[in-house]
Amino acid sequence: MADSFTVSAPAAVHDGHIGPATLTVTDGVITAIADTQTPGADVRIAPSDVLLPGAVDTHVHLNEPGRTEWEGFATGTRAAAAGGVTTVLDMPLNSIPPTTTPDALATKREAAAGKLSVDLGYWGGAVPQNLGHLEELWEAGVFGFKCFTLPSGVDEFEPLDAAQLRTAMTEIAGFGGLLIVHAEDARTIDAAPSPHSRAYSDFLLSRPDEAELKAIGLVIDTMRETGCRVHLLHLSSARGLDLVAAAKAEGLPLTVETCPHYLCLAAESIPDGTPEYKCCPPIRDRGNQDALWQGLTEGLIDIVVTDHSPTTRANKYASGDDLSAAWGGVAGVQVGYTAMLDAASHGVGLERIVEWMSEGPARIMGVPAKGSLTVGHDADLAVWSARPQTIDAAALKHRNPISAWHGHTFAGTITDVWLRGALLGRDPEPNGHEIFRA
Repeated sequence: MADSFTVSAPAAVHDGHIGPATLTVTDGVITAIADTQTPGADVRIAPSDVLLPGAVDTHVHLNEPGRTEWEGFATGTRAAAAGGVTTVLDMPLNSIPPTTTPDALATKREAAAGKLSVDLGYWGGAVPQNLGHLEELWEAGVFGFKCFTLPSGVDEFEPLDAAQLRTAMTEIAGFGGLLIVHAEDARTIDAAPSPHSRAYSDFLLSRPDEAELKAIGLVIDTMRETGCRVHLLHLSSARGLDLVAAAKAEGLPLTVETCPHYLCLAAESIPDGTPEYKCCPPIRDRGNQDALWQGLTEGLIDIVVTDHSPTTRANKYASGDDLSAAWGGVAGVQVGYTAMLDAASHGVGLERIVEWMSEGPARIMGVPAKGSLTVGHDADLAVWSARPQTIDAAALKHRNPISAWHGHTFAGTITDVWLRGALLGRDPEPNGHEIFRA
């Protein structure tokens, strides 16, 4: 007999709007949606709460195997679940081995077995050593290929130079794949000042806007030449939006993401000597932040993902509070959805947040049956409640209790979360599934 129940909400985000809804869930799948409340539903969402689809975070570094002291499948996916993220795509670094061959993918899948609290898929990597063999990884089910245009920070995941980028994009275009790019120019960054300093302003000078602009220009030029579908990762400089707008107007198959920390944190508010805020590319000033929001609302930026990139305290504070020596990355998979929903409470609209953090990532990356409250989709649900919370890094679920969000207060919080119709508790059982490209 089918396992079926109903969920009724006075406010739910579905079909691009907010309104009352009753969902029927059968064997973990949404099988019916009515635009009314049902008093006798099995689950009734409180009048002040909103029913959302679980977020789809397509930019998460889980680091296992090889660097599980930084993060791991168990801790990272528990953090995701606690933050209303029900699907994650794992980046091909900083694990050892990186996911650049079918054998390495098999090693990663073996490491993930029995540890997942949410559903998880895999990115492959494009590095100099595997060019000409990318289709093998594509056929193994990865969602696409990540590359860097400058050193990645780990020796085993090398960047592509301009010629190698063209080779990779030609190959990927040939089988209809997707390349996702960390776009910063190495020479521009090498020429920038990079003093040993605890001052955030000094770190900001070491990663200038021009580095992003030059690399984005190279990527777009190579797209035009090869026809490859490309996604720009973690856009931090709003000055890049003119290049993006021109490329999209030209009809190039370009999509773009940014991150909650670029939209909700600003350089002027970052204290000196706080490596937890360091990420690459960096959090820039409020004027830049306002322009990113404008680019997002206008559709130049397509999605918002966390770029969850945790590490150990030893790496974050490698030389005390010297920012030049600190590992760059914000641990945000548990907080990103909440931070953006908080921004929505200030006038953006919850339905836009769902579009950017759930529907859009699933659609652009080809994640099957995820991203929206839709008949036929998995019943991945989250409840957002207007209960103020202040983030305590020590209470977050990811492995190392370091967070740029520590001490920040939000107007609401994610409470209940369901994965394929199963209600997840505070420490959910590892019942997540592997997923592969649609």
